[in-house]
Amino acid sequence: MNLVVISHKPCWMSTNSISGYVTDGGFPLQMAILSELFDQTTLLLPVQKSTPDAGMLPLTGSNLRVRPLGQLPNSQRERRLYTIPWLALNSFKILNEIMAADAVHIPIPGDIGTIGMLLAQLLQKPLFVRHCGNWDRRLTLAERFWRWYMERYAGGKRVFMATGESPVPPSQKNPNIQWIFSTSLSEKDIETFGAILPKQLSNPVRLITVGRQESGKNTGKIIRSIPLILNKGIDIHLDVVGTGTQLVKLQELAIQLKIENRVKFHGRVDHHSVFKLLQNADIFCFPTDSEGFPKAVVEALACGLPVIATPVSVLPNLIGDSAGIILRDKSEDAIAKAVIQLCSDRANYSRLSLQAKLIARNYSLERWSNVISMRLSAQWGDLKSYVTQ
Repeated sequence: MNLVVISHKPCWMSTNSISGYVTDGGFPLQMAILSELFDQTTLLLPVQKSTPDAGMLPLTGSNLRVRPLGQLPNSQRERRLYTIPWLALNSFKILNEIMAADAVHIPIPGDIGTIGMLLAQLLQKPLFVRHCGNWDRRLTLAERFWRWYMERYAGGKRVFMATGESPVPPSQKNPNIQWIFSTSLSEKDIETFGAILPKQLSNPVRLITVGRQESGKNTGKIIRSIPLILNKGIDIHLDVVGTGTQLVKLQELAIQLKIENRVKFHGRVDHHSVFKLLQNADIFCFPTDSEGFPKAVVEALACGLPVIATPVSVLPNLIGDSAGIILRDKSEDAIAKAVIQLCSDRANYSRLSLQAKLIARNYSLERWSNVISMRLSAQWGDLKSYVTQ
């Protein structure tokens, strides 16, 4: 079976990749293991003309190829203006690839994926849609449309999954929609980074947050919590990993609070270096406003970090009271109190650290692939041709 994947995920040309392209995040790792399920996998992705940042991962896999789509602007405002001419230039290529494929995979949210999803349904192709955002968030017209579409059409050869985890199914309207977790950790990664030994708090205590530095991540509140923690006599440092539109403002905030020597901004960091930083940290802080299934939290758990997080999406089920603290509110006061609580009871800290590692073992890429494989095979039949010797 030949699968085509259509996504808004940007990629960059690179001679360091067998496919000729690289990208960031967990996407290349997920596509590599997903490609092992099929005879051939084609990725339709917008290609950026800029030089790729250091540490990006190659887009490779089993018989995996990348078909480049035209570049899209980074800003949402420019993107809306450019959508119609972009479609005029790229829709024929998307249509041809869908027609040539045996099945189509669409990760949403995303405008390009939405176009591919509608074309695949029009051509009556077996369709696998994976909703990767916050399933419960329906603030925008697009968010409401994606949920309506999935609840309306899931079933049969249209296999729809929502990123998250809960004892309650994603939809009461359509039981064919099922949960799927998200991860970037292989079983080898989990074994390497998550030996079953509890961490001990270091001195100074190292707090870390990882992700896109946007307003909804509330990294500013973590920074504002640092003076409150210092006032309680706890020697603490904060590592901020990731880039985004708020990065400069966050750097300025640290200077204003006179804690610039306590906060280190790492910017974009490659996959392996993120793990090194997590292994050297003590507590992971994630007071986000909205989330799907955050891979960064799973990575932190695998490294034995108790997690301080907001009661958003899957986080209460993932962390509960056994692997960290769920905040009652996301204020700097609440964050500071949670950090102080973890630092004040070292025996409890070690217990949470050990439980964090055990939880992470349930979320490997191999298990992710097996869950998807079983669901797709049940509806589509054999995904791969096997030649008997």
